[in-house]
Amino acid sequence: MSAWRQWVVDRMEGLGQEARRSTWRTLTVMVAALVISTVVVAVLENVLLVHYAASFYLIGILVVALMAGTAPAIATAIASAFLYDFFFTAPYFTLTVADPQELLNLLLFVAVGMVISRLVALQAARTIEAAERAREALALFRISRSLATSEDLAGATSTVLAELATSTAMDRIWLGLGPTPTLERIIADTAAGAPLPASTWQIILQRRQGDEPARWQRSHVAAVAAAAAGRIRGRQGNMLYRVRLEVSGDVLGSLWGLRSRNEKVPDRAETRIFSAAADQLAQGVHRERLASEAVEAEIARRSDALKTALLDSVSHDLRTPLATIRAAAGSMLDPEVAWTTSERNDALRSIDAEAERMNRLVRNLLDLSRIEGGALRPEIEAHDLDELLGPVVKRIPMTETLRLDIPDDLPPLLVDDTYFDEVMTNLLENAVHYGGPNIRISAAPVPSQPMVEITVEDDGQGVADADLSHLFEKFYRVRRAREASRRGMGIGLTVAQGLVRAMGGDIHAGRSGLGGLAVRIVLPSTGNPPESPDSPPTVPAVTAAPSGAAS
Repeated sequence: MSAWRQWVVDRMEGLGQEARRSTWRTLTVMVAALVISTVVVAVLENVLLVHYAASFYLIGILVVALMAGTAPAIATAIASAFLYDFFFTAPYFTLTVADPQELLNLLLFVAVGMVISRLVALQAARTIEAAERAREALALFRISRSLATSEDLAGATSTVLAELATSTAMDRIWLGLGPTPTLERIIADTAAGAPLPASTWQIILQRRQGDEPARWQRSHVAAVAAAAAGRIRGRQGNMLYRVRLEVSGDVLGSLWGLRSRNEKVPDRAETRIFSAAADQLAQGVHRERLASEAVEAEIARRSDALKTALLDSVSHDLRTPLATIRAAAGSMLDPEVAWTTSERNDALRSIDAEAERMNRLVRNLLDLSRIEGGALRPEIEAHDLDELLGPVVKRIPMTETLRLDIPDDLPPLLVDDTYFDEVMTNLLENAVHYGGPNIRISAAPVPSQPMVEITVEDDGQGVADADLSHLFEKFYRVRRAREASRRGMGIGLTVAQGLVRAMGGDIHAGRSGLGGLAVRIVLPSTGNPPESPDSPPTVPAVTAAPSGAAS
């Protein structure tokens, strides 16, 4: 009860001070208008011999109406009539009026003064209201522009709160997001870093339905809840103002303001600005949450799609070689089947080829996980390109014609030989499976740079322009007419891109001079030609294998 009584005393004292200040201002204006008007009328009638100068009192009435309003102006009109009767109407220095004409003049004077007072006060009120509306519109325009032109809400809140503090004459304004005041997270504050003030009393803006204006209403907050929020640190001479941020009935947070107890409650214009700013901030918070939820939903959808594609591809690509291995091994273990040496060797080669295919699949998956986890640590050394390509060409079976265009003076590459082997294996297998009958691997130094460009191209049907930019995406596979059942997982080029970039190079795809697809790799080099440029390369310049593996 002591806290309640103290608050009532403080509030009444604040209201009393404001009321006394307003009353004294009004009385001062009225007394000054009456004294000055009386002196001027005395000079006009007694010195300048002007007949009936009572109309000059109308000027004082106009001043009071402009500065204090209708009621003080009417009181000034009545007081002016009494003063004129007392000082300037016979018999003098009495309130008696001997001449009925004088009485009629005084009554008409009072009536005219009242009418003028009302008209002038109305006009003054309209002028003040128009100025408030203009100030309100300008403030709301600046707030709306800040919210509309900022890329995110966080970038606009500081500007919005600063404009709001200026427009509403608040000492401090801050924005908190959360379902309740005790759970709110402060995201912007005009006095950032300062402790948040608190009070067991808050003035909350109560919205009303329809066109009825919102009103400020005092609300008591439990001290325990305020202490839990860590806010019992403010000066007791301040009052907290709160406007809830609501969208469709859901409370998103609060817009807080701090003002001295001795100041009056925000007027209608300030209240409208507060309310409109809170609504716009609430909409901004709501839009950001919807956008965040949409992004999360899209990420979840794509993640599910990737998981589905991975499971589908892995199950398909593992099932086929496993079935081949089991069939061959089961047939070789069947005692009733008589195998010749050639047939047994063919079955063993089939098992070995399918096991190698499974090994490449697992290796690509492991490489992909290491690429995404940033765990690649290449061991960079200088290597001749022809020495690196030899094992790759011999390992991959093909019926295509392979052409190698490698200059003798090509500088050594600065690469990891294991990573380079995997890259070229993926590119060459891709060309064999999806290209035409002719494949070419060419290399050339990059002008004015210690780099070498290596191109793997074929004369197949190529890739549509719409697919070129997606070739290196994970699980992306180009749709082809009459596609075979073994389509691959769509991670070979993704792995190649990750390995090339880990070695400090780059990779991109485009149209081939042969008519199909060309994949170009740019890798670092020593920049110097080999020591024996006239020595023959280990890989022949042209390898033709129309019916067997290229060598």
